[in-house]
Amino acid sequence: MKTFDGLESALVGAADVWQPDGNRVTRAVYDGEKIIKLLMRDMPQGEAREYCDFNIEGGYHGEDTPIIFWNHDE
Repeated sequence: MKTFDGLESALVGAADVWQPDGNRVTRAVYDGEKIIKLLMRDMPQGEAREYCDFNIEGGYHGEDTPIIFWNHDE
């Protein structure tokens, strides 16, 4: 299972995801808001969100790319 370095405290679990080829892959699941808070230790909120959007959430890291969970109820 692939994970993001330095974001361990934003890791909330794992999910099994079925691929189009019929294989199941276990992927790490992260809380998006916790990622932003971690990034804000080193940069302002706007930069943290932009960094997350383009470099973490928007990046393809292979078929086991971690999942980012965003709680839209907050």
